[in-house]
Amino acid sequence: MNTTSLPPRGATPAFRLTELDWLRVLAFGLLILYHSGMFYVSWDWHVKSPRLIPALESWMLWLNPWRMSLLFLISGAATALMAARVDGTQALIAMRSKRLLLPLLFGMTVIVPPQAYLEVVEKLHYAGSYGDFLKLYFQAYHGFCRGDECLKLPTWNHLWFLPYLWTYTLIVLLALRLGLVRRFFSHPGWRGVVGGGRLLWVPWLAFAILRQHLLDRFPATHDLTHDWYQHGVYFAVFLLGFTLYGDRDDRHGAWEAARRLRWIALVGFVVVQLLSQTLTDQWRLAQGDDFPQWLLMALRALNAGKQWLPIVAALGFGRQWLADRDSPLLRWLTLAVFPFYLVHQTVTVIAGHLLAPRQWPLAIEATAVVAITTLGCLLAALLAMRINALRPWMGLGPLSPESKKPGIFRYRAS
Repeated sequence: MNTTSLPPRGATPAFRLTELDWLRVLAFGLLILYHSGMFYVSWDWHVKSPRLIPALESWMLWLNPWRMSLLFLISGAATALMAARVDGTQALIAMRSKRLLLPLLFGMTVIVPPQAYLEVVEKLHYAGSYGDFLKLYFQAYHGFCRGDECLKLPTWNHLWFLPYLWTYTLIVLLALRLGLVRRFFSHPGWRGVVGGGRLLWVPWLAFAILRQHLLDRFPATHDLTHDWYQHGVYFAVFLLGFTLYGDRDDRHGAWEAARRLRWIALVGFVVVQLLSQTLTDQWRLAQGDDFPQWLLMALRALNAGKQWLPIVAALGFGRQWLADRDSPLLRWLTLAVFPFYLVHQTVTVIAGHLLAPRQWPLAIEATAVVAITTLGCLLAALLAMRINALRPWMGLGPLSPESKKPGIFRYRAS
């Protein structure tokens, strides 16, 4: 039997890959759970619960290295699919700019300020009203400081993904206007990169080199202009998504390679995760936090594997289980996931801040934070889909006549 492509299971439009749609929805679902968890772990965040759950940290460390990289890879693949169906690079740039920059502006103006307000209330005991804070926020006030660290206002907080994605999209689409670059993306030599087991170790090696040479010099800032290590990783996976996974015909064989290697990638991820954690814990137990250079290099190499192997596994299992698995629910979620992303962290921050003083049993409180976040996301998505004036600010296209008919799963493909 020919395994290069799975048999079709439905009439999926040529510009869609349902495995990408499912993976995007699942990845953003994990992001919502992850940010809910950030309220309960010891790592710094905007607001914190006075009752931490240390056991959550070990589970969240399994998601940390790859969750955002997967989203950038999916975005790269989706951009390639759009480039194949939109007539003209300029039109696609205009469309992507509208879909990414308008929500960023709306988010920084309306959605994100409550996060920053509650952060200064909790961390700095700010006593002013929300209205007083907004005046400072829009005046670009930089006086909320703890030691040498000051909160820079206005801020995009969790919405940093949008300017990063817009920048990478703009670079690639402008480069496509050059014929040599277009031939580079479609060059048959890419088959050699993914052939055999090279899909597993070639990107792994590239990420290890980036970690070794850039991570210490450029720690994550999410400020766009000084975040060079993160740009190296995220732009690389965006390009891999655009080049290897943004084609329904799988011209380079990358989808089939991920499907074939999915179990190896999954087991490899578990092994490197456990090995990295064991080495770190054992050294700290015996020697403290003073890591020798040889151990740092080994850990960086292992951590690069933790960045890439789970992505290969996700792509492979997505191809095996979710290809051409279309449904009205998926099409609705594919649209709803952008409003979900925009509002989820603000809802989590507000819910955690308001529930913590009530001292409910911790399990009930944590469940309520997740439930309130989910309901807030659903409400935002429903409002965005139904109110035409709100749609562009929430990353959606204009409301179509079909969308006005009753039924929660009515949608407009965009």
